[in-house]
Amino acid sequence: MSRLIPTGPEFIDIVLSKIQRKTPTVIHPNYKISRIRAFYMRKCKFAQDCFDEKLGQILTDFPKLDEIHPFYADLMNVLYDRDHYKLALGQINTARHLIDNVAKDYTRLLKFADSLYRCKQLKRAALGRMATIMKRQKDSLQYLEQVRQHLARLPSIDPNTRTLLVCGYPNVGKSSFMNKLTRAEVEVQPYAFTTKSLFVGHMDYKYLRWQVIDTPGILDHPLEQRNTIEMQSVTAMAHLRCCILFFMDLSEQCGYSVAEQCKLYHSIKALFVNKPTMLVINKIDVMRPDQLNSADKALIDQIVVKDNIPMVQLSCFTEEGVMDVRNMACDTLLAARVEQKMKNTNKMGDVINKLHLTTPAKRDDKERPAFIPEGVKNKIKYDTKDPNRKKLEKDLEVENGGAGVYNVDLKKLYKLENDEWKYDIIPEIMDGKNVADFIDPDIEEKLAALEEEEERLISQGFYNSDSDLEMDTEVDIRSNVREPRPKKVLDKETRSRLESRMPRKRTRSVSQGVNIARSQSVGTQLINNPTLSKRAKTSMRSQTRDRSVMGLSSGQKEVSLGMKAKTDRKKNLLAKAGEADRTIQTKMPKHLFAGKRGFASDRR
Repeated sequence: MSRLIPTGPEFIDIVLSKIQRKTPTVIHPNYKISRIRAFYMRKCKFAQDCFDEKLGQILTDFPKLDEIHPFYADLMNVLYDRDHYKLALGQINTARHLIDNVAKDYTRLLKFADSLYRCKQLKRAALGRMATIMKRQKDSLQYLEQVRQHLARLPSIDPNTRTLLVCGYPNVGKSSFMNKLTRAEVEVQPYAFTTKSLFVGHMDYKYLRWQVIDTPGILDHPLEQRNTIEMQSVTAMAHLRCCILFFMDLSEQCGYSVAEQCKLYHSIKALFVNKPTMLVINKIDVMRPDQLNSADKALIDQIVVKDNIPMVQLSCFTEEGVMDVRNMACDTLLAARVEQKMKNTNKMGDVINKLHLTTPAKRDDKERPAFIPEGVKNKIKYDTKDPNRKKLEKDLEVENGGAGVYNVDLKKLYKLENDEWKYDIIPEIMDGKNVADFIDPDIEEKLAALEEEEERLISQGFYNSDSDLEMDTEVDIRSNVREPRPKKVLDKETRSRLESRMPRKRTRSVSQGVNIARSQSVGTQLINNPTLSKRAKTSMRSQTRDRSVMGLSSGQKEVSLGMKAKTDRKKNLLAKAGEADRTIQTKMPKHLFAGKRGFASDRR
């Protein structure tokens, strides 16, 4: 139950506003009477559907007491009163049927309406009667809303899982024990009835999930006089399959004597039938059972001996014995659940009938003891002091350097016709062929011969480069270059006179362009001239090569040139706005703002 249940007036407003939004609201003068009837009949049927949907949702969401677990049914009876709960749901169901009848009657009357006025009045009467029916359900709706809010706050308890249930007088340490085992963080205070409802915590034991339930304190008086808080504990103890931990405080700091606590146990022990029960003595840091007087000690011994209930001791303050109590309770419950499952399973008899244990009959007086061979004995019994036992892999590991040094020999266990085959090299297969068949057996000798020939060529200077020749040529070129003349320093007057005589910049003529192209073609012809040396061709090519992409492969050159072209491209400032621009193109889209009239009017 997560939906809010509206009150009576809110319910009417919700339905009428939905009718206004979801159905047509305008009748034009040219409409025929048949269309006018259909217009108002649609209003009545739509109102019926809205009320039916809302009320049906309420009836579906609330649990039916006859269909849920008896623990939850009794708990709801304790908290909300079964009669009031059923009565409220019954009134909601009756209101739904009345609204259906009203809609059916007025739809029949609208078929015979002969004017717009009569159709409208019949529609108003139908909606008015539906609204009146809903106004009368305001108390039921208010009650169900309170129940919904309280149900949402109840803990989620699984009645069939492994459960430890803590019970006893108020202020005996139940909530403290709960906080030690789980992370429920139940409030703990030094006064009675701090816990007023059931609290659930979860823990893990033996890789299983367990739930621990902390119940409110119970006082020793008749069942009819117990209040709602105490009845929650009684309901949990009566219906849950769990291990009962009955807590007692021998120090009497809880405000109740040992005799009163024993009396409470005898009054509620009828609820512990067929359930594993443990008597838990808390606060042993203050008082232990052996420190009691004889009368109180006799009362406790009577519970332990007569009812055959184990007694355990713990102290939540010092945490002494807390985990021992938990482990013992969990083991006891697991054993009880297994035993109960064995009793209730019908298939166990069929399985036992299929099993047959054969016992051989004794034919003479001769003793025939069991015979176990020595080899099997060594395998069964691992005795490190026996000199005749078989060595294990662990012994070999210790003898050969220990873990990390010793490598297990897996090939020694191979079962082959010849033991010499165990350590043969396993052939490598590739594409269905043995790789060893394609290896030259003389490859190492050939490789050694190649290396000797390589060393001989290096010693003879076969791989020497012509770097010396290049150095000589470079020296000759530098010697032929004249030294630059010293720059003359002219005065201002002489410099201005020379600048006036210099010719101005002019554009190239057609003849000059032809000469430039001719010179470029001549350069190309010179490069392709076979009489030139290789070094001259390389130097001439380097002068015509683009240095920005030198040293790059063909693929890298294409990427570099593409990036250069993209950066050189001018920005298109006059482009149209697109989806990537962070602007709203249409301020008021028609499908959101066009529709019915903007002014308010009562058209119900």
